[in-house]
Amino acid sequence: MDIVVKGRKTEVPERFRKHVAEKLKLERIQKLDGKVISLDVEVSKEPNPRQADRSDRVEITVHGRGPVIRAEASAGDAYAALDLATGKLEARLRKQHDKRHTRRGTGRLSAAEVGATVPDAAVIDGDGRLAVDHAEADTSVPTKKIGSLEVQGDGPLVVREKTHVAAPMSLDQALYEMELVGHDFYLFVDAETKEPSVVYRRHAYDYGVIHLNTDPLAESEIGGAGGALGG
Repeated sequence: MDIVVKGRKTEVPERFRKHVAEKLKLERIQKLDGKVISLDVEVSKEPNPRQADRSDRVEITVHGRGPVIRAEASAGDAYAALDLATGKLEARLRKQHDKRHTRRGTGRLSAAEVGATVPDAAVIDGDGRLAVDHAEADTSVPTKKIGSLEVQGDGPLVVREKTHVAAPMSLDQALYEMELVGHDFYLFVDAETKEPSVVYRRHAYDYGVIHLNTDPLAESEIGGAGGALGG
């Protein structure tokens, strides 16, 4: 396995190259991943004096027959950055090693055995499809009340609900109030119709207004959630 040390816009002293060979224990790396072919160590330096505490950056890249593994760190000098990057690299190699070891373990279960062995696991029927207990599915989703809504499961979240007492006002007054609070829309009660209305900002200095006309004979399902702003 080869170790290639190079500098990006900086010179790498020979003493640091020897330290890299001593720090990166090839036996330990090959024990964690026997498919490693080469290691690339790139050293770069940040010229900004305000970042002196992390001016030196070391990036280690592991090339092998598997996925490329990379670790990098910055510190006040290249030796400290190398120590940090080496620690990250070994942690990632160990994680990959443990994952491969777990997959190859002898305690693996077939899909048919999971339902009987693992609590609350999904059950597979004879056709290899997910078996659903409809009676349990209907009762397992809790219903909670958020504001004035009854939400089933992780439904829409009402962050805040407010109720304001509003005196009827003219359209001009509503526009003035909207500009005063700096919003793009303003909900008010129209002084002429006594119905709830909304003024909203359109393009440039244009405004729009939506009036709601209550129809006592209309079914609640037809209206939906009301008109959308726009047009």
